[in-house]
Amino acid sequence: MANTARPLVGGRRTFSAAALILAAAALSDAQTLRVETFDVAAPAEIQAIVTARCAGCDWGRRGREAAVLILTVNGREAQDLVLVRGAERAEYAVALGPAAPGKHRLSITLDRKATAPVARDVVIDDVRIVVIAQDDPRFLAAALSPMLYARPDAFDAFSDLPLLLWYEIDRLPSGQRIRYSVVFSNEDGGTPPDRLMATWGRLTDIEFVYGVELDSSGNVVAERYQGRGHDIVPFRGHRLGRHPMLWVVTENNMLAETGKGRRRIAPAPFAFDLASVSREAVMDAHPWTYRVSSEEARREKRVREGAAPGSRLVPDPRRFAYLEACADVKDAALTFAVATRGEDGRLSWHESNGTMPQYRIQRSPDHFPNGCFRGAVALPEGTRDDAIAGLRFRAFTREPGEGEKPLPRGSATARLTRVNTLFRLDDDDLPTRRLLAWSGDLPIEVDGEPVEVSTSEGW
Repeated sequence: MANTARPLVGGRRTFSAAALILAAAALSDAQTLRVETFDVAAPAEIQAIVTARCAGCDWGRRGREAAVLILTVNGREAQDLVLVRGAERAEYAVALGPAAPGKHRLSITLDRKATAPVARDVVIDDVRIVVIAQDDPRFLAAALSPMLYARPDAFDAFSDLPLLLWYEIDRLPSGQRIRYSVVFSNEDGGTPPDRLMATWGRLTDIEFVYGVELDSSGNVVAERYQGRGHDIVPFRGHRLGRHPMLWVVTENNMLAETGKGRRRIAPAPFAFDLASVSREAVMDAHPWTYRVSSEEARREKRVREGAAPGSRLVPDPRRFAYLEACADVKDAALTFAVATRGEDGRLSWHESNGTMPQYRIQRSPDHFPNGCFRGAVALPEGTRDDAIAGLRFRAFTREPGEGEKPLPRGSATARLTRVNTLFRLDDDDLPTRRLLAWSGDLPIEVDGEPVEVSTSEGW
Protein backbone atom coordinates (compact mmCIF):
# COMPACT_ATOMS: atom_id res chain seq x y z
CA MET A 1 0.00 0.00 0.00
CA ALA A 2 1.26 3.47 -0.83
CA ASN A 3 2.52 5.73 1.94
CA THR A 4 0.33 8.74 2.55
CA ALA A 5 1.17 12.25 3.71
CA ARG A 6 -1.53 14.39 5.27
CA PRO A 7 -3.12 17.21 3.22
CA LEU A 8 -1.14 20.41 2.91
CA VAL A 9 -4.13 22.45 4.05
CA GLY A 10 -5.70 21.79 7.42
CA GLY A 11 -3.57 18.73 8.20
CA ARG A 12 -0.24 17.75 9.75
CA ARG A 13 2.87 17.06 7.70
CA THR A 14 4.50 13.68 8.06
CA PHE A 15 7.83 14.61 6.48
CA SER A 16 11.16 14.58 8.30
CA ALA A 17 12.68 17.27 10.49
CA ALA A 18 15.42 17.68 7.85
CA ALA A 19 12.77 18.56 5.25
CA LEU A 20 11.30 21.16 7.59
CA ILE A 21 14.74 22.69 8.14
CA LEU A 22 15.29 22.89 4.36
CA ALA A 23 11.91 24.59 3.90
CA ALA A 24 12.68 27.09 6.67
CA ALA A 25 16.08 27.85 5.13
CA ALA A 26 14.48 28.48 1.74
CA LEU A 27 11.94 30.86 3.25
CA SER A 28 14.70 32.78 5.05
CA ASP A 29 16.01 33.86 1.62
CA ALA A 30 12.51 34.88 0.48
CA GLN A 31 10.70 38.20 0.15
CA THR A 32 6.91 38.18 0.59
CA LEU A 33 5.14 39.58 -2.48
CA ARG A 34 1.51 38.67 -1.89
CA VAL A 35 -0.80 37.16 0.72
CA GLU A 36 -4.29 35.88 -0.09
CA THR A 37 -6.83 34.51 2.38
CA PHE A 38 -9.74 32.30 1.38
CA ASP A 39 -12.49 30.20 2.93
CA VAL A 40 -13.36 26.60 2.14
CA ALA A 41 -16.84 25.39 3.11
CA ALA A 42 -16.25 21.65 2.57
CA PRO A 43 -13.30 19.39 1.68
CA ALA A 44 -12.00 20.42 -1.72
CA GLU A 45 -9.04 20.61 -4.08
CA ILE A 46 -7.45 24.05 -4.35
CA GLN A 47 -5.77 25.63 -7.34
CA ALA A 48 -4.39 29.13 -7.79
CA ILE A 49 -4.12 31.15 -10.98
CA VAL A 50 -1.27 33.59 -10.46
CA THR A 51 -0.95 36.44 -12.94
CA ALA A 52 2.64 37.66 -12.78
CA ARG A 53 5.51 39.18 -14.76
CA CYS A 54 9.21 39.75 -14.35
CA ALA A 55 10.63 42.70 -16.26
CA GLY A 56 14.21 41.55 -15.80
CA CYS A 57 13.62 37.94 -16.86
CA ASP A 58 14.58 36.44 -20.21
CA TRP A 59 14.38 32.64 -20.50
CA GLY A 60 16.79 32.72 -23.43
CA ARG A 61 19.62 34.57 -21.65
CA ARG A 62 21.91 32.92 -19.15
CA GLY A 63 21.81 34.68 -15.80
CA ARG A 64 18.43 36.28 -16.53
CA GLU A 65 16.32 33.17 -17.06
CA ALA A 66 13.54 33.48 -14.51
CA ALA A 67 12.29 34.48 -11.11
CA VAL A 68 11.24 31.73 -8.71
CA LEU A 69 8.25 32.13 -6.41
CA ILE A 70 7.54 30.01 -3.33
CA LEU A 71 3.87 29.27 -2.64
CA THR A 72 2.88 28.15 0.85
CA VAL A 73 -0.54 27.51 2.36
CA ASN A 74 -0.89 28.11 6.10
CA GLY A 75 2.90 28.29 6.32
CA ARG A 76 3.43 24.72 5.11
CA GLU A 77 4.06 22.60 2.04
CA ALA A 78 6.19 24.97 -0.03
CA GLN A 79 6.14 24.55 -3.79
CA ASP A 80 7.82 26.54 -6.53
CA LEU A 81 6.52 28.56 -9.43
CA VAL A 82 9.06 29.48 -12.10
CA LEU A 83 8.12 32.55 -14.16
CA VAL A 84 9.31 31.17 -17.49
CA ARG A 85 7.39 33.73 -19.56
CA GLY A 86 9.50 36.72 -18.58
CA ALA A 87 8.15 40.25 -18.85
CA GLU A 88 4.87 39.05 -20.39
CA ARG A 89 1.87 39.50 -18.10
CA ALA A 90 0.93 35.83 -17.95
CA GLU A 91 -1.26 33.43 -16.03
CA TYR A 92 0.33 30.49 -14.22
CA ALA A 93 -2.08 27.83 -12.93
CA VAL A 94 -0.79 25.74 -10.02
CA ALA A 95 -2.26 22.93 -7.92
CA LEU A 96 -2.07 23.61 -4.17
CA GLY A 97 -3.57 20.31 -3.05
CA PRO A 98 -6.42 19.25 -0.76
CA ALA A 99 -8.07 21.65 1.67
CA ALA A 100 -10.09 21.03 4.82
CA PRO A 101 -13.03 23.30 5.70
CA GLY A 102 -12.05 26.63 7.22
CA LYS A 103 -9.97 29.75 6.60
CA HIS A 104 -6.66 29.48 4.78
CA ARG A 105 -3.75 31.72 3.89
CA LEU A 106 -1.72 31.58 0.68
CA SER A 107 1.63 33.35 0.80
CA ILE A 108 3.71 34.03 -2.32
CA THR A 109 7.34 34.96 -1.80
CA LEU A 110 10.28 35.64 -4.09
CA ASP A 111 13.03 33.07 -3.62
CA ARG A 112 16.09 35.29 -3.85
CA LYS A 113 18.48 32.35 -3.67
CA ALA A 114 16.97 30.49 -6.63
CA THR A 115 16.03 33.50 -8.77
CA ALA A 116 18.45 34.52 -11.52
CA PRO A 117 20.67 37.29 -10.07
CA VAL A 118 19.42 40.13 -12.29
CA ALA A 119 15.84 38.89 -12.65
CA ARG A 120 14.15 39.99 -9.43
CA ASP A 121 11.82 42.73 -10.68
CA VAL A 122 8.63 40.72 -10.15
CA VAL A 123 5.05 42.02 -10.15
CA ILE A 124 2.08 39.88 -9.16
CA ASP A 125 -0.94 41.43 -10.85
CA ASP A 126 -3.61 39.05 -9.61
CA VAL A 127 -4.22 35.82 -7.71
CA ARG A 128 -7.42 33.85 -8.22
CA ILE A 129 -8.21 30.92 -5.94
CA VAL A 130 -10.09 28.03 -7.56
CA VAL A 131 -11.99 25.77 -5.17
CA ILE A 132 -12.95 22.41 -6.71
CA ALA A 133 -15.58 20.79 -4.51
CA GLN A 134 -16.12 17.05 -4.28
CA ASP A 135 -19.30 17.23 -6.38
CA ASP A 136 -17.46 19.06 -9.19
CA PRO A 137 -16.94 16.85 -12.30
CA ARG A 138 -13.27 17.92 -12.26
CA PHE A 139 -12.67 16.83 -8.67
CA LEU A 140 -11.31 13.30 -9.17
CA ALA A 141 -8.89 14.36 -11.88
CA ALA A 142 -7.76 17.29 -9.75
CA ALA A 143 -7.39 15.21 -6.58
CA LEU A 144 -5.39 12.43 -8.25
CA SER A 145 -3.04 14.60 -10.32
CA PRO A 146 0.66 13.93 -9.64
CA MET A 147 2.89 16.33 -7.74
CA LEU A 148 6.32 16.48 -9.39
CA TYR A 149 9.77 17.22 -8.00
CA ALA A 150 12.27 18.56 -10.54
CA ARG A 151 15.81 17.23 -10.86
CA PRO A 152 18.17 19.44 -8.82
CA ASP A 153 20.46 20.09 -11.80
CA ALA A 154 17.51 20.89 -14.06
CA PHE A 155 16.15 23.43 -11.62
CA ASP A 156 19.55 25.01 -10.98
CA ALA A 157 20.14 25.38 -14.72
CA PHE A 158 16.55 26.41 -15.56
CA SER A 159 16.22 23.45 -17.89
CA ASP A 160 13.78 20.56 -18.43
CA LEU A 161 11.10 22.13 -16.23
CA PRO A 162 7.44 20.98 -16.27
CA LEU A 163 5.34 23.56 -18.14
CA LEU A 164 1.92 21.92 -18.54
CA LEU A 165 0.08 18.96 -17.03
CA TRP A 166 -2.96 17.61 -18.84
CA TYR A 167 -5.15 14.55 -18.52
CA GLU A 168 -7.34 12.35 -20.67
CA ILE A 169 -10.25 10.28 -19.38
CA ASP A 170 -11.24 6.93 -20.88
CA ARG A 171 -14.52 5.33 -19.86
CA LEU A 172 -14.20 1.65 -18.95
CA PRO A 173 -16.93 -0.98 -18.38
CA SER A 174 -16.05 -1.02 -14.68
CA GLY A 175 -15.26 2.70 -14.23
CA GLN A 176 -12.73 5.01 -15.81
CA ARG A 177 -9.05 5.54 -16.49
CA ILE A 178 -7.26 8.90 -16.12
CA ARG A 179 -3.92 9.44 -17.85
CA TYR A 180 -1.69 12.41 -16.98
CA SER A 181 1.05 13.75 -19.24
CA VAL A 182 3.53 16.61 -18.92
CA VAL A 183 5.09 19.04 -21.37
CA PHE A 184 8.68 19.65 -20.20
CA SER A 185 10.58 22.65 -21.55
CA ASN A 186 13.30 20.38 -23.00
CA GLU A 187 15.21 17.18 -22.30
CA ASP A 188 18.91 17.24 -21.56
CA GLY A 189 19.28 13.55 -22.38
CA GLY A 190 17.48 11.05 -24.58
CA THR A 191 16.38 12.16 -28.03
CA PRO A 192 18.65 14.89 -29.51
CA PRO A 193 17.06 18.12 -30.81
CA ASP A 194 17.42 17.30 -34.51
CA ARG A 195 15.64 13.98 -34.10
CA LEU A 196 12.97 15.59 -31.90
CA MET A 197 12.20 18.03 -34.70
CA ALA A 198 12.23 15.43 -37.49
CA THR A 199 10.09 12.84 -35.71
CA TRP A 200 8.03 14.85 -33.19
CA GLY A 201 7.96 18.40 -34.56
CA ARG A 202 9.00 20.08 -31.30
CA LEU A 203 11.87 20.82 -28.92
CA THR A 204 9.89 20.16 -25.76
CA ASP A 205 9.75 16.75 -24.12
CA ILE A 206 6.21 15.34 -23.77
CA GLU A 207 5.87 12.37 -21.45
CA PHE A 208 3.13 10.25 -19.95
CA VAL A 209 3.79 10.46 -16.20
CA TYR A 210 1.00 8.70 -14.29
CA GLY A 211 -2.19 6.75 -14.93
CA VAL A 212 -4.89 5.48 -12.61
CA GLU A 213 -7.87 3.16 -13.08
CA LEU A 214 -10.94 3.69 -10.90
CA ASP A 215 -14.05 1.64 -10.28
CA SER A 216 -17.55 3.07 -10.52
CA SER A 217 -17.32 4.31 -6.89
CA GLY A 218 -14.07 6.20 -7.51
CA ASN A 219 -11.84 3.69 -5.73
CA VAL A 220 -8.37 3.09 -7.15
CA VAL A 221 -8.05 -0.27 -8.91
CA ALA A 222 -4.58 0.17 -10.42
CA GLU A 223 -2.06 2.96 -10.86
CA ARG A 224 1.19 3.20 -12.81
CA TYR A 225 3.85 5.73 -13.73
CA GLN A 226 6.65 5.96 -16.30
CA GLY A 227 9.94 4.95 -14.71
CA ARG A 228 13.52 4.70 -15.92
CA GLY A 229 13.91 3.25 -19.38
CA HIS A 230 10.30 4.19 -20.22
CA ASP A 231 9.09 1.22 -18.17
CA ILE A 232 5.48 1.57 -16.98
CA VAL A 233 5.53 0.35 -13.38
CA PRO A 234 3.06 0.18 -10.47
CA PHE A 235 2.97 3.19 -8.15
CA ARG A 236 3.52 2.43 -4.44
CA GLY A 237 4.97 5.75 -3.29
CA HIS A 238 4.05 8.66 -1.01
CA ARG A 239 1.00 10.86 -1.41
CA LEU A 240 -0.13 14.33 -0.52
CA GLY A 241 -3.80 13.74 0.16
CA ARG A 242 -4.60 11.57 -2.88
CA HIS A 243 -1.90 13.12 -5.07
CA PRO A 244 0.95 10.72 -5.97
CA MET A 245 4.35 12.31 -5.40
CA LEU A 246 6.90 11.62 -8.15
CA TRP A 247 10.51 12.67 -8.68
CA VAL A 248 12.13 13.40 -12.06
CA VAL A 249 15.34 11.37 -11.89
CA THR A 250 16.78 11.10 -15.42
CA GLU A 251 17.92 13.55 -18.08
CA ASN A 252 15.05 12.43 -20.30
CA ASN A 253 12.50 13.14 -17.53
CA MET A 254 11.66 9.66 -16.33
CA LEU A 255 10.25 9.30 -12.83
CA ALA A 256 10.75 7.50 -9.53
CA GLU A 257 8.99 7.31 -6.17
CA THR A 258 11.96 8.94 -4.41
CA GLY A 259 14.70 11.29 -5.48
CA LYS A 260 17.10 14.08 -4.53
CA GLY A 261 14.91 16.93 -5.77
CA ARG A 262 13.45 19.27 -3.16
CA ARG A 263 11.72 21.66 -5.56
CA ARG A 264 8.10 20.72 -6.12
CA ILE A 265 6.46 21.99 -9.29
CA ALA A 266 2.76 21.25 -9.63
CA PRO A 267 1.01 22.74 -12.67
CA ALA A 268 -2.76 22.61 -12.33
CA PRO A 269 -4.08 19.73 -14.46
CA PHE A 270 -6.50 20.40 -17.30
CA ALA A 271 -8.51 18.13 -19.56
CA PHE A 272 -7.57 17.83 -23.23
CA ASP A 273 -9.19 15.76 -25.96
CA LEU A 274 -6.73 14.00 -28.29
CA ALA A 275 -9.34 12.05 -30.25
CA SER A 276 -8.34 13.49 -33.64
CA VAL A 277 -5.05 15.30 -33.02
CA SER A 278 -1.53 14.57 -31.83
CA ARG A 279 -0.25 15.22 -28.31
CA GLU A 280 1.55 18.29 -29.64
CA ALA A 281 -1.84 19.97 -30.10
CA VAL A 282 -1.61 20.69 -26.36
CA MET A 283 1.25 23.04 -27.22
CA ASP A 284 -0.84 24.73 -29.92
CA ALA A 285 -3.42 25.56 -27.24
CA HIS A 286 -0.61 27.14 -25.20
CA PRO A 287 1.57 28.69 -27.92
CA TRP A 288 4.03 30.25 -25.45
CA THR A 289 5.48 26.75 -24.98
CA TYR A 290 7.07 27.02 -28.43
CA ARG A 291 8.82 30.23 -27.41
CA VAL A 292 10.07 28.82 -24.09
CA SER A 293 11.48 25.68 -25.72
CA SER A 294 13.11 27.67 -28.54
CA GLU A 295 14.69 30.10 -26.09
CA GLU A 296 15.99 27.25 -23.96
CA ALA A 297 17.50 25.49 -26.98
CA ARG A 298 19.34 28.66 -28.00
CA ARG A 299 20.58 29.31 -24.46
CA GLU A 300 21.91 25.75 -24.25
CA LYS A 301 23.67 26.13 -27.63
CA ARG A 302 21.57 23.47 -29.34
CA VAL A 303 20.85 25.85 -32.24
CA ARG A 304 23.42 26.37 -34.99
CA GLU A 305 22.97 27.60 -38.52
CA GLY A 306 23.77 24.93 -41.06
CA ALA A 307 22.84 22.10 -38.69
CA ALA A 308 21.33 19.09 -40.47
CA PRO A 309 19.63 15.88 -39.31
CA GLY A 310 22.30 13.73 -37.68
CA SER A 311 24.25 16.63 -36.16
CA ARG A 312 22.35 16.59 -32.82
CA LEU A 313 21.77 20.32 -33.37
CA VAL A 314 19.07 22.31 -35.17
CA PRO A 315 18.99 25.52 -37.18
CA ASP A 316 16.80 28.36 -35.93
CA PRO A 317 13.36 26.93 -34.99
CA ARG A 318 11.76 29.80 -36.95
CA ARG A 319 13.11 28.29 -40.16
CA PHE A 320 11.06 25.12 -39.77
CA ALA A 321 7.72 24.13 -41.27
CA TYR A 322 5.72 22.20 -38.65
CA LEU A 323 3.34 19.49 -39.86
CA GLU A 324 0.55 17.52 -38.23
CA ALA A 325 -0.97 14.73 -40.30
CA CYS A 326 -2.90 11.51 -39.71
CA ALA A 327 -2.44 8.17 -41.43
CA ASP A 328 -3.46 4.54 -41.25
CA VAL A 329 -0.22 2.57 -41.12
CA LYS A 330 0.76 -1.04 -40.58
CA ASP A 331 4.45 -1.77 -40.02
CA ALA A 332 5.42 1.42 -41.83
CA ALA A 333 7.54 4.47 -41.05
CA LEU A 334 6.81 7.81 -42.72
CA THR A 335 8.70 10.87 -43.88
CA PHE A 336 7.50 14.03 -45.54
CA ALA A 337 9.01 16.82 -47.62
CA VAL A 338 8.06 20.44 -48.15
CA ALA A 339 8.77 22.16 -51.46
CA THR A 340 9.85 25.78 -51.84
CA ARG A 341 9.79 27.72 -55.08
CA GLY A 342 12.86 29.74 -56.00
CA GLU A 343 12.98 33.02 -57.86
CA ASP A 344 13.59 31.02 -61.06
CA GLY A 345 10.32 29.15 -60.50
CA ARG A 346 11.99 25.82 -59.76
CA LEU A 347 10.91 23.62 -56.85
CA SER A 348 13.31 22.39 -54.20
CA TRP A 349 12.19 19.59 -51.89
CA HIS A 350 13.31 19.50 -48.24
CA GLU A 351 13.09 16.08 -46.58
CA SER A 352 12.08 15.89 -42.91
CA ASN A 353 14.67 13.20 -42.12
CA GLY A 354 17.45 14.56 -44.34
CA THR A 355 19.42 11.49 -45.33
CA MET A 356 18.94 9.71 -41.97
CA PRO A 357 16.81 6.52 -42.14
CA GLN A 358 16.56 6.46 -38.33
CA TYR A 359 14.93 9.91 -38.39
CA ARG A 360 11.78 8.57 -40.03
CA ILE A 361 8.50 8.91 -38.13
CA GLN A 362 7.73 5.59 -36.52
CA ARG A 363 5.30 5.25 -33.62
CA SER A 364 4.37 2.51 -31.21
CA PRO A 365 0.61 1.98 -30.71
CA ASP A 366 0.87 3.87 -27.38
CA HIS A 367 2.17 6.95 -29.18
CA PHE A 368 0.05 6.55 -32.33
CA PRO A 369 -3.43 5.53 -31.13
CA ASN A 370 -5.34 7.77 -33.54
CA GLY A 371 -2.76 7.81 -36.32
CA CYS A 372 -1.94 11.52 -35.90
CA PHE A 373 1.70 12.59 -35.77
CA ARG A 374 3.94 15.65 -35.89
CA GLY A 375 7.20 16.38 -37.64
CA ALA A 376 9.15 19.44 -38.75
CA VAL A 377 11.59 20.25 -41.53
CA ALA A 378 13.99 23.18 -41.85
CA LEU A 379 13.52 25.42 -44.89
CA PRO A 380 16.22 27.64 -46.42
CA GLU A 381 17.01 30.79 -44.49
CA GLY A 382 14.76 33.67 -45.51
CA THR A 383 11.99 31.46 -46.98
CA ARG A 384 8.67 33.28 -47.03
CA ASP A 385 5.38 31.50 -46.44
CA ASP A 386 4.26 32.22 -50.00
CA ALA A 387 7.32 30.36 -51.31
CA ILE A 388 6.03 27.07 -49.89
CA ALA A 389 4.72 25.21 -52.91
CA GLY A 390 4.22 21.53 -52.18
CA LEU A 391 3.95 18.69 -49.69
CA ARG A 392 4.67 15.02 -50.25
CA PHE A 393 4.99 11.82 -48.21
CA ARG A 394 7.00 8.61 -48.37
CA ALA A 395 6.50 5.31 -46.54
CA PHE A 396 9.08 2.67 -45.64
CA THR A 397 8.92 -0.76 -44.07
CA ARG A 398 9.65 -0.12 -40.41
CA GLU A 399 12.87 -1.24 -38.80
CA PRO A 400 12.51 -4.40 -36.68
CA GLY A 401 12.53 -4.13 -32.92
CA GLU A 402 15.13 -5.74 -30.69
CA GLY A 403 15.15 -9.50 -31.27
CA GLU A 404 12.60 -9.19 -34.11
CA LYS A 405 13.24 -10.57 -37.60
CA PRO A 406 13.26 -8.06 -40.49
CA LEU A 407 9.83 -7.61 -42.00
CA PRO A 408 9.41 -8.87 -45.57
CA ARG A 409 8.87 -6.32 -48.31
CA GLY A 410 5.21 -5.91 -49.16
CA SER A 411 3.95 -6.61 -45.63
CA ALA A 412 3.59 -2.94 -44.64
CA THR A 413 0.83 -0.54 -45.72
CA ALA A 414 0.21 3.22 -45.36
CA ARG A 415 -2.62 5.60 -46.25
CA LEU A 416 -2.71 9.33 -45.57
CA THR A 417 -6.10 10.52 -44.31
CA ARG A 418 -5.59 14.10 -43.07
CA VAL A 419 -3.25 17.02 -42.84
CA ASN A 420 -4.45 18.87 -39.77
CA THR A 421 -2.04 21.75 -40.05
CA LEU A 422 1.15 23.09 -41.56
CA PHE A 423 2.53 26.19 -39.88
CA ARG A 424 5.68 28.11 -39.02
CA LEU A 425 6.88 30.27 -36.12
CA ASP A 426 6.99 34.05 -36.24
CA ASP A 427 9.82 36.30 -35.07
CA ASP A 428 8.70 35.77 -31.47
CA ASP A 429 8.79 31.96 -31.80
CA LEU A 430 4.98 31.74 -31.76
CA PRO A 431 2.92 29.68 -34.25
CA THR A 432 1.58 31.60 -37.23
CA ARG A 433 -1.58 30.98 -39.23
CA ARG A 434 -2.30 27.53 -40.61
CA LEU A 435 -0.87 27.26 -44.14
CA LEU A 436 -2.62 24.04 -45.17
CA ALA A 437 -5.38 21.65 -44.17
CA TRP A 438 -6.36 18.60 -46.22
CA SER A 439 -8.45 15.45 -45.89
CA GLY A 440 -8.90 12.47 -48.16
CA ASP A 441 -7.68 8.93 -48.73
CA LEU A 442 -4.24 8.84 -50.29
CA PRO A 443 -2.46 5.45 -50.55
CA ILE A 444 1.32 5.61 -50.09
CA GLU A 445 3.29 2.79 -51.69
CA VAL A 446 5.60 1.43 -49.00
CA ASP A 447 9.26 1.51 -50.16
CA GLY A 448 8.00 3.12 -53.36
CA GLU A 449 7.77 6.59 -54.86
CA PRO A 450 6.53 9.60 -52.87
CA VAL A 451 2.97 10.84 -53.21
CA GLU A 452 2.12 14.53 -53.30
CA VAL A 453 -0.79 16.19 -51.54
CA SER A 454 -2.72 18.47 -53.83
CA THR A 455 -5.19 21.13 -52.76
CA SER A 456 -7.92 22.85 -54.69
CA GLU A 457 -6.63 26.22 -53.47
CA GLY A 458 -3.15 25.59 -54.80
CA TRP A 459 0.06 26.81 -53.21
